Amino acid sequence: MIRPLGVTRGLHDGLYVQFSEVLDAGQNARLHTLHRALMADLPGGVDDVLPGYGNVYVDFDAAVIPPERVRAWVQRHLDTLGTGAEEGGRHVDLPVRYDGPDLPDVATRTGLSVAEVIRRHTENAYRVYAVGFTPGFPFLGEVPEGLRVPRRDTPRPQVPAGAVAIANAQTCVYPLPSPGGWNLLGTALESVYDPNRDRPFLLDAGDTVRFVPGDGETPVLPAVRETWPAHPARPALRIEEPGLLDLLLGGGRVRQGHRGLARSGPLDVRSADFANGLVGNPPGTPLLELTLRGPVLTALRDMVVGIAGFGMVADTRPMQQGFVLRAGETLRFTSTRHGARAYLAVAGGLETTPFLGSADTDLLGRVGRPLRAGDVLGVAREVAAVPGFASMPLTLPEAVTLRLRPGPQASAEALRALDGATFRVAAADRMGLRLGGPRVPGGQVISEGTPLGAVQITPAGEPIVLLVDRGRLGGYAKPAVVHPLDLPLAAQLRPGQSVTFQAVADTVAWTMPALPRNPKT
Repeated sequence: MIRPLGVTRGLHDGLYVQFSEVLDAGQNARLHTLHRALMADLPGGVDDVLPGYGNVYVDFDAAVIPPERVRAWVQRHLDTLGTGAEEGGRHVDLPVRYDGPDLPDVATRTGLSVAEVIRRHTENAYRVYAVGFTPGFPFLGEVPEGLRVPRRDTPRPQVPAGAVAIANAQTCVYPLPSPGGWNLLGTALESVYDPNRDRPFLLDAGDTVRFVPGDGETPVLPAVRETWPAHPARPALRIEEPGLLDLLLGGGRVRQGHRGLARSGPLDVRSADFANGLVGNPPGTPLLELTLRGPVLTALRDMVVGIAGFGMVADTRPMQQGFVLRAGETLRFTSTRHGARAYLAVAGGLETTPFLGSADTDLLGRVGRPLRAGDVLGVAREVAAVPGFASMPLTLPEAVTLRLRPGPQASAEALRALDGATFRVAAADRMGLRLGGPRVPGGQVISEGTPLGAVQITPAGEPIVLLVDRGRLGGYAKPAVVHPLDLPLAAQLRPGQSVTFQAVADTVAWTMPALPRNPKT
């Protein structure tokens, strides 16, 4: 079935093409055939196509391509999909040191000995059903019946890189340190992801993996892949002191979700585009995102600069207005209590060294890093820019209300619990907002693509609003999605701040069979 998430103007929308509600190797092979066909024929406005266990998630911009055209494009490929054979995958033996902290608990819950847990986990080869959540993260199946245990009710805030884990019929390897709710059995002795390798991803969908008991040292984390040149052609800014989190970002890393790379890009797209507009840059031009406390910067050349957003103000310089920064002048910021992120754009954009088509920072994927003292950024091109241009100023309400649309796993009970309720931001980063407050009915689903702004509910009833660096696949219920036009407000929320939800009616509801209307053999 195709399940819509509604239509909004100018930002992300999406739909699911449903093949199976359970783990089914045959249907998984068919959905990957569809994924390859769609990726080879991408129309403008489709940002990504993410295959999961039982469905394909299509992420698109309804302002560029109408939903009706997206449905027709998907249906055209479904009509010719048939039962074509899957492309052959590789087989990989992966050595594992079985030392996971949850190994004794899994043995107790299954009534098995630790040795028997290890034997059953290693006796079969597993199919790579999907790659996602984080870069190179393989979703593998199927775990033997007697070894299946559910996800943890509350995810760990940090799972170590290389952890081998199980959840229900799934098993996996965590390529990098990340949050996670699976049960940890051991440690892989070979890295499954490294952005510096010629082949960054060890595993692809359709491969098979057998875990082999082994012993040895845990692989070291891959080095961070830099996203700007060490010696820029046109030096422009020297970082004297870094802020709390200063990141180089552009238009996002599109069409790489099937590898688990973050969509990335600015959290507050409205403010970022405003800053670029102040200096005559088109939307998506590389700039800096500054969080809560800004850096100290020295200009190495004359340039036109624009700053927009919240959470700080530039000392003696105007916000939301282009101005000239002369060579040798220093730019400083003072933090405010209102908002969380501001954006600094330079006329001509910042010089970058892209990875897979984008220079956007992916902190979890070790692509790019926060600015450090001594870093030098260059301007990408010489342009003539006029200072002083300003538009209608951006504003931010004192009390934030986020509108919610029904999500992929919408339920009347969950929407009632969210509608009108006030929550406190317990933690906030680029992956999402973890909220404390009333318990919301949630649960687990077979891992699938996660829409931007989805309100994910853990089995413990805790809402998490998923933002631009979210895991691209996830297995918790998503009963609601933040209205795309309210995502800039979510980006400006600070830890400890309150936020209220307001449920709104979905504008579209339809289903469509994933089977072709005229199957071809």
